[in-house]
Amino acid sequence: MTVQGWMLILLFVGVLIALTKPVGLWLFALYEGRRTPLHGVLGPVERGFYRLAGIDPAVEQGWRRYALQMLMFNVALLALTYAVLRLQGMLPGNPQGLPGLAPHLAFDTAISFTTNTNWQSYGGESTMSNLSQMLGLTIHNFLSAATGIALAFALFRGFARREAKAIGNFWADVTRVTLYLLLPVSIVYAVFLIASGVPQTMAGVVDVSTLEGARQSILLGPVASQEAIKMLGTNGGGFYNANSAHPFENPTALTNFVQMLSIFVIGFGLTWTFGKAVGNPRQGWAILAAMLLLFVGGVAVTYAQEAAGNPLLHSLGVAGGNMEGKEVRFGIAASALFSVVTTAASCGAVNAMHDSFTPLGGMIPLFNMQLGEVVIGGVGAGIYGFLLFAILAVFVAGLMVGRTPEYVGKKIEAREVKLAVLAIAVLPLAILGMTALSAVLEPGLAGPLNKGPHGFSEILYAFTSAVGNNGSAFAGLTANTPYYNGLLGVAMWLGRFFVIVPMLAIAGSLAAKKVVPASAGSFPTTGALWIGLLVGIILILGGLTFLPSLALGPIADHLAMIRGQTF
Repeated sequence: MTVQGWMLILLFVGVLIALTKPVGLWLFALYEGRRTPLHGVLGPVERGFYRLAGIDPAVEQGWRRYALQMLMFNVALLALTYAVLRLQGMLPGNPQGLPGLAPHLAFDTAISFTTNTNWQSYGGESTMSNLSQMLGLTIHNFLSAATGIALAFALFRGFARREAKAIGNFWADVTRVTLYLLLPVSIVYAVFLIASGVPQTMAGVVDVSTLEGARQSILLGPVASQEAIKMLGTNGGGFYNANSAHPFENPTALTNFVQMLSIFVIGFGLTWTFGKAVGNPRQGWAILAAMLLLFVGGVAVTYAQEAAGNPLLHSLGVAGGNMEGKEVRFGIAASALFSVVTTAASCGAVNAMHDSFTPLGGMIPLFNMQLGEVVIGGVGAGIYGFLLFAILAVFVAGLMVGRTPEYVGKKIEAREVKLAVLAIAVLPLAILGMTALSAVLEPGLAGPLNKGPHGFSEILYAFTSAVGNNGSAFAGLTANTPYYNGLLGVAMWLGRFFVIVPMLAIAGSLAAKKVVPASAGSFPTTGALWIGLLVGIILILGGLTFLPSLALGPIADHLAMIRGQTF
């Protein structure tokens, strides 16, 4: 590890903390439906959408209607994407003449981008046309991200409102987030990327002469526009197979730093928005402090492991850290930081190959996802997942002090606790169940490149990433098969919507309750004790569930490495 590496990490955290309140204020304006400086330009567009769709944004919905319309919206988008991918060979915007996708790959990809997972069982430059990238995939980068933020707003209203029957209007929330946040920021972001050297063109392949005199075909396309919302919306699906390790997606150290910032910035801002919504900004700062404890701890472990390097290479006289699978342009510190950022959020973009990390270095990205990706998390999804753990933490605190638990003025009763447990239990049941199935069935065992514990880790990582809606991979797994495309598609759907529906039920239940004033017997939820309890509950409920799988994969792989064994 180096001083420069730690300075990069500290600078990254410092810039994000400085941006938390400004971004949170903008999000709070959207949460309340208040006018912003962009309304003068985009207000007529918003009203035009409502008129065309026959929607009255002032009419709010109960949690059941909110959930139903959200599900219908996502199913319709899934069907559109599946059709575009299957018919790709017959549609325009296909300068390479690429054929339509196989049914199982189109199924997996459509679900992947609908659920904000952006898992890719294919190489983008050799599989997707420009039209498929824009209409089939990039549209989801906006709308799946907007859906996540809208759902966070719905849960915030559940905590903030008193004896209410409604938690907002889904269509209004998604429209405002898209128009006044994601779209304008993405336009500015894309211009920055273009100025930095990222392509943005409808051209296809360009043939050039190399320095050696050979001919090389270079694929171009609308890269910058997809890259901007890919990061800002914590989507992660790359235009190129190498993702953000490709110089056309991430050409400089500055673009790398900005990409990492953009993955986290909305998640940071939403913590402040929550505090403001419930009338106590300290609640938001307490949540952010707990998230940062988990994040910085993960970065420290990954950076230390990658900087220490591989003892097998050291024994051969090759000194230094582990540079396998990393870009020389970024080095170990920026690669380790990126890997923890992208898995602490539900982004999944990568600037280095996680499969090439040391066993314990690769364990932290895996563990981040197994916690439910609540360490900052995806846009919206991270904060509402974190609040599910907060409900369980305050329930445990209430048991310890012998009184009905309360959180931000709302009594947490049996209904909320049961629904929170139901939502959180989806992850271990789906991840461990599908991993176990794939570790014994012949189609599952045909996927891993490696054998032994690292091969097991490749399977475990795939289902952890899918259920956690992350999208990154231990790329040694051959996943473009009917078995993996089908099962991973089911895993992504379960991980997204089987968490969302119980969460919305909690929002509806909380909104209907009275606000209970804090008293001398109330457990404080803004201090160091609360932050420690919250972190402990997340580690216990999200971490201990997976210790057996970690022991079979990364830990066993680490022990094999230090013994000089290979698998």
